[in-house]
Amino acid sequence: MERQQAVAGEIEAVRAQASAARQAARWLARTTTATRDRLLRAMAEALEEAAGPILDANREDTASAAGRPPAFRDRLALDERRLAAMGESLQQVAALPDPLGRGEGWVRPNGLRIRKVRVPLGVVGLIYEARPNVTAEAAALALKAGNAILLRGGSEAHRSNRAVVEALRAGAVTAGAPPDVVNLLPPGRESARALMVTPGLVDVLIPRGGPELIRAVVAEARVPVIETGAGNCHTYVHQDADLEMALRIAVNAKTQRPAVCNAMETLLVHRDAAPAFLPRLGDAMREKGVTLRGCPETRRHLPWAEEATEADWATEYLDLILAVRVVDDLDQALAHIARYTTGHSEAIVTRSLEAAHRFQQEVDAAVVYVNASTRFTDGGEFGLGAEVGISTQKLHARGPMGLEALTTVRFLVEGEGQVR
Repeated sequence: MERQQAVAGEIEAVRAQASAARQAARWLARTTTATRDRLLRAMAEALEEAAGPILDANREDTASAAGRPPAFRDRLALDERRLAAMGESLQQVAALPDPLGRGEGWVRPNGLRIRKVRVPLGVVGLIYEARPNVTAEAAALALKAGNAILLRGGSEAHRSNRAVVEALRAGAVTAGAPPDVVNLLPPGRESARALMVTPGLVDVLIPRGGPELIRAVVAEARVPVIETGAGNCHTYVHQDADLEMALRIAVNAKTQRPAVCNAMETLLVHRDAAPAFLPRLGDAMREKGVTLRGCPETRRHLPWAEEATEADWATEYLDLILAVRVVDDLDQALAHIARYTTGHSEAIVTRSLEAAHRFQQEVDAAVVYVNASTRFTDGGEFGLGAEVGISTQKLHARGPMGLEALTTVRFLVEGEGQVR
């Protein structure tokens, strides 16, 4: 009985926060670009002023995660550099062009004047795990696009998220905005479920985290969802690739930050390139502490590599582990990617324009690279200022989701008494 009462109380609390966010969204809908930019700059200053409490809270979170894998702790951890980057992302988003009000117009033969313009979605809900920097970046994009945001982070980062949101809300008050433009929900399961199964609380729900979280939200939600996907990302080294370039790209894609969704998880190597390339790759990856899991042909060149299983080709490791397969040709590489891709980011390294063009045409992913690392799949790197997630679906938004992805359209029609 007490448990049921506690759950009911948590759901009511979420509904109250959502109602407050809805009111704040109406306020945002009336604001000018200058007002929203001033709001974001005030929040950036508030983050800087609250650096001490935020880092203290994060130290408590990271201490509680002492037994978790290194990749998890890396996603969770904040330091002065990462905190400064959060403030910079708010400033960068403030400097971006306003997506609202953009559009096109035309006049019909009957005299009706029609305009199609970009408008806010309203209230955005974000369910995410472990990464407290997402708290500020997601809020920045939502607010710039005229939306209020409901943030439901994981329990492992709740102290950090709470400290960050307290600073953002203080910044909002300083700028003359209602603090409920940003809300942090309790980390319990019921708060997430309330967002998923109660139409009217949010206009769109975005899950950002591991595959299990995303699958659960997509399966259970009764509200619109933008699916952000896991990143089982591949790099294919073609037979005529510049092997120096291929080595730089592969090492960067796997080791620069292995715990993120745009890190490479599987390397495919053309059979003709394997004898010259794989020994060099093996030395470079071993130096970086990477465990290789290879097919039989890979292990012929790298006997110390572990044997790859079927599960390895489908695994997003988020760790210093790399699956390696030697393929006969581009056809086999494309077939492998088609079978195991999560639709995130895929790359080819080649000097062949024909192979590059075919790869870009046939690979079905949000981002397809030629001669570049998959690590660039990021809102900031794409010039979007920041991102609320990387969408792997095909409707509404795909790839790094910047400002435009957090808007919709409205048709504005003006007449002079026309009837049909």
